[in-house]
This record gives sequence, C-alpha cells and structure tokens, in this order.
Amino acid sequence: MNPHIMGISCGFHDAGVTVIDDYGNIKFASHSERFSKKKHDPDLCSEIMEHAQKFGNIHTVAYYENHWLKKYRQLRAGQHVDMNLTLRAVLKKQLPRNLLDKKLVSYGHHKSHAANGFQTSLFSEATVIVIDAIGELDTISIWTASYDRQGRAKYKLRWRKGYPHSIGLFYSAMTKRVGLRPLDEEYILMGMSAYGKPKHISGILDKYIDSISTQTFKENMHMGVPADFLGADADHYDIASSSQEVVEALIYSVMDYARHHFPSKNLVYAGGVALNCLANRHLGKYFENIWIMPNPGDAGSSLGAAALAYGKQINWNDASLGYNIPGKYPVRDILDELQVNKIVGVASGRAEFGPRAFGNRSLLADPRGHEIKDKVNDIKRRQHFRPFAPVILEEFADEYFTMPKGFEKSPYMQAVAYCKKPNEFPAIIHKDGTSRVQTVPKDGSGIRKLLEEWLTLTGCPMLLNTSLNIRGEPMVNDINDANRFEKEYGVKVCS
Repeated sequence: MNPHIMGISCGFHDAGVTVIDDYGNIKFASHSERFSKKKHDPDLCSEIMEHAQKFGNIHTVAYYENHWLKKYRQLRAGQHVDMNLTLRAVLKKQLPRNLLDKKLVSYGHHKSHAANGFQTSLFSEATVIVIDAIGELDTISIWTASYDRQGRAKYKLRWRKGYPHSIGLFYSAMTKRVGLRPLDEEYILMGMSAYGKPKHISGILDKYIDSISTQTFKENMHMGVPADFLGADADHYDIASSSQEVVEALIYSVMDYARHHFPSKNLVYAGGVALNCLANRHLGKYFENIWIMPNPGDAGSSLGAAALAYGKQINWNDASLGYNIPGKYPVRDILDELQVNKIVGVASGRAEFGPRAFGNRSLLADPRGHEIKDKVNDIKRRQHFRPFAPVILEEFADEYFTMPKGFEKSPYMQAVAYCKKPNEFPAIIHKDGTSRVQTVPKDGSGIRKLLEEWLTLTGCPMLLNTSLNIRGEPMVNDINDANRFEKEYGVKVCS
C-alpha cells in the first residue's frame, strides 16, 4: 500500500483528521465529533484514528500549528503554560501508539489555513486571506501563493494583524453577548441579524473599534463583553444586526487593502470567518475569482497541514471525504417520501467534510409549502427564525436567484443570494429575502439525479437542504446514527 500523510488539528476545538496519499489524493477527511458524538470535540477520538488508518500506511504526521509560538502567546496572555511540554508529549494523548514514532512536522496556524485553501483550489497563483479568531499570534494574514517550476507551493506572508486585534474574537464576543455559545453559534447570530436594525453601530465603534480601516480594536475581546454592554435591555436582534454590519465593514477593509496592494485577481479566503456567507456576498467587488474551501476552519486545517507536508497541489473533487455508508443513492425512496410527507432524511455515501451538508447527510424538504420551514425547525429543535438553504440544479440558479458576483456557481453554500420568486418558495427565504444557495452541476452525483427526478415530477428544480442533525449534536455519520435519528424524531431516513 502506498505511503500516506496524516494531517491533524486538535487540542482546542473541532478536531479533524485528513489522510492523503503521495500522489495528492485525499483518501479520507473528517471531524472527530462525527465519531465520538461529542459536538465540537477538541480531541482525536480513538474511533476516528482507527478508521483513518484503514486508508493507508502513515509515514508522516502533520500538525496544524506552531506548538511553541502558541505557548508564547498563552504566556503573554497570562495563562498557565507548561513550557516543558513538547508537541510530541502533547500528541501522546491524541495519537495511537503506532503513530508516535512516525515523522512529525508542524506548520503555522494561518499557513495551514492558507494551504487548505490554496492547494485545493484550481488557481496557479492567488492572494490568500486568512481571518479567524486567533492562530498562535495572528488573527488576520494576507499571503501571496503560487507554484514553482517543480509544482511546489510557495507562500509569502505579506501582511498580518496580531492578537488581540481580532475580527473573529469580536464576532464571538457579540455571539456570547446575545446569549449564544461562542465558537459554536456565530452562524445563529448571522441569521438573527436579518430580524434587527443596526442601532448599535456607534456604540460598538465608540467602545471597541479604534479603526475599521486598520482592523484595530481598543480592547481585548477574548473574554467577551460585559452582559450589560449596550444596555441590559438592548434587543438581541438589533445587537446581531449591528455586529454583522461592523464585521462586514472590517472584512471588506481587509479585502480592499489586499486588492490594492497585490495584483492577483484570484482570492483564496480561509479561516473560520470565511463561513460568514452574508458577508461573502460582496467579495466579488474585490476579486474576480473566488475559492473558499468548504471547510475553512480549524478542522479543515488538518487538510492544510497535510497539504503543506505533501507540498504540491491537492486533487480536490468535492467535499464527500468522510465515513462511507455504501450503496446506491436512494433516489426513488427519497422521492416517495417527499411526495407523501414533504420531509425526508438521507444518509448515503461519504459524509461531507465541513460544517454543511450537500446531499449525503441532509434533511430535505419541499421548499414550496408555507408550513415546511417551521416543521423542519421543530424537527431540528431550532429557533423558528433560523433560515434554510435551497439546493438547486445549477442551470436554473439564475432563473430563480440573483447570484452574487464570484458565486454564480455555488456548490458549497458560501454566499447568500436574493430569490426572484420568493412567494413560490417560502421555506427557503430568510427575513431579508436571501437564501444561502447550493448549486449542483451536471456531475452525476446522487443529489443531482434526485433533483432531476424531482424536476420531472413537480416542475420544481430545487429542494430545501439542511444538515441531518439535531441542534447541539454532530451531523449523522453512520447507519446507527441514521437509525437513531429516524426512531427518535419520526422522520424517515433513506440510506
């Protein structure tokens, strides 16, 4: 069996594992939480490590950040740090014994983010922008990336912003301020923003933002903000709206700086902040071509670390890289259930790598019914204001949505678009009239065949698509998870 590289990210939140072979093929990539059943599991559970090793003999283990630089930042921040604890000693708690004697390499946190994006893109060169809460010291970084004559990826750090000035920490602090879980429910804050008004922008700027144009903060927001910031009775939706407006201004200032200082028309955008699909809708104003890898956060950096160890372009096909439930995609069973009950689960093929489901671990529904949105939110135990995404045949996207520049094709739900016929599809329209669109090309996939058959039956080229999980739990991974979901929540899951 060919030798393989294992990339790992672990120890803080959302541990992930990637295995690639020596030809740049991704053999496996998944999240520890899917195997341990612990949401946002920071550690590499034994189940995922055992499964990952089935894909090949590992000769190199690549770690996603600089162990000593992170310790230095923690020491500066006043945290207790054991400076005698080496990376290999830390990994004794994470790796099985047979991997501890393998070659161990590590890379900077932001460089792993950058590689996760650039080396899975089709670009020969690009400007790479990383925005997250915090790496070791960096919170924003801008790189130029290209390949040399031997095909090896080359990165040059062009600009950086250091801790504690952090767009990601700001958004997490405001997530906590409205009673949500930071480093988990930022996407809910984004959804809430459509229901409020940006009344508190001046209050946020006066207290915390020194400069939008330089992304400089007046205070360290790592520990959050006071519970009475903006007033104890301030409307949470207005706080969400104001926070979203501020974070967009900060993100666009980074994009504008990069556009003017570096010549590439290609943007690779990485880091957890790249999941803010509401902000992403305007990225086409700054760059002509955009690639956001569908798992741009820390779990995805397991792939980034493996890519850096490999050194060349990775063969990226799609996000179906995780645990496999074998068998033919159950198109007929799904259609039958949709026609009768309007809502159906699907757990088939390889699980998606990333926080979003694209058809293999999805809860699907007819988008045309007025009652559907509330029913699906009830099933998932979610707040009723939460939006849902449409999955649509790619060739119909322009007929039904005003797709934003740079996201005319959007296979990974990375930007919102306005629906041209909102009255026809109430289940996938958010309060602000937007939808987080997933387009499906003519790729022969199961979800493609399903949509084609659905179109023939109904004349509708789209379905509602959300991840097959309950709020607070990981996405369904294996057949046992699927059976449990069906039994406990009364929704048929087709496999």
